[in-house]
Amino acid sequence: MNAIASRFRASPYHEQGVEQDQNAQDSVLWGSQGGFGNLRAGAPPEFVVPNVPSPTAFLQLHTDDHADPNCRIKIAHGTTTLAFRFRGGIIVAVDSRATAGSYIASGTVKKVIEINKFLLGTMAGGAADCQYWETYLGIQCRLHELRNRERISVAAASKYLSNLVYSYKGMGLSMGTMICGWDKTGPALFYVDSDGTRLKGDVFSVGSGSTFAYGVLDQGYHWELSDEDAQELGRRSIYAAGHRDAFSGNTINLYHVRETGWEFIGNYDVTKMHYDGPGNIPGAPVGGYGYDARVSTV
Repeated sequence: MNAIASRFRASPYHEQGVEQDQNAQDSVLWGSQGGFGNLRAGAPPEFVVPNVPSPTAFLQLHTDDHADPNCRIKIAHGTTTLAFRFRGGIIVAVDSRATAGSYIASGTVKKVIEINKFLLGTMAGGAADCQYWETYLGIQCRLHELRNRERISVAAASKYLSNLVYSYKGMGLSMGTMICGWDKTGPALFYVDSDGTRLKGDVFSVGSGSTFAYGVLDQGYHWELSDEDAQELGRRSIYAAGHRDAFSGNTINLYHVRETGWEFIGNYDVTKMHYDGPGNIPGAPVGGYGYDARVSTV
């Protein structure tokens, strides 16, 4: 135990007795005062913070930066989330599976972040990154209400998140989110990712199963959908991804954003939907979503 503790007792600066200017020392330490500075400043024992001049270059060297197939750390992502605008508001549908490579870490992840009564955010990429920063966004949206005495617009909320994650670009964040809500302009939908990209649109799907979801969305989407048909399109799209993509599945969480705020429609088991369908729900087909049920003549 003492041998283990001695490994973390002091940083190389203390061991070598090197006296350096505090500002110069902070500039080369990864996460200096952002998260690890309190450990360095406190009494021993303290953790050794990696001494790298450039966090961005360090991450590109050791993780899959889409350039080096021989990287040491391969970050595996898997999910399916979608959202689309129509005349009745916005439909938000997500699966609930969290994976670590081929290992299913959880089947009950809540991938919709309820920012406030009129704003929803979705999670794709790193679960911790999305949960933390979208919860933080909720704090800032509430502060905006208190300062300005009105709800924040969807455009402003998405811009705030985009600016926030852009300031951490190259430092390992992994996020692909959609900010959905209703404001003075009506239903609004934005895509925001950890590179700072921010896009306004009508239909988005994010995650490893998004190609399967887009196939169903492109076939069935139009602006004049009824509420029941729009909800069914969201369910069927996530089901298609859960059925075909190994990294998506378990259950479907469905939300509907209206002028009066968002409403949780329901949770649906993907396997049950394959054989039996979602049940006696307006707009849903009789029987299951699987191939056998669709081609049956009985």
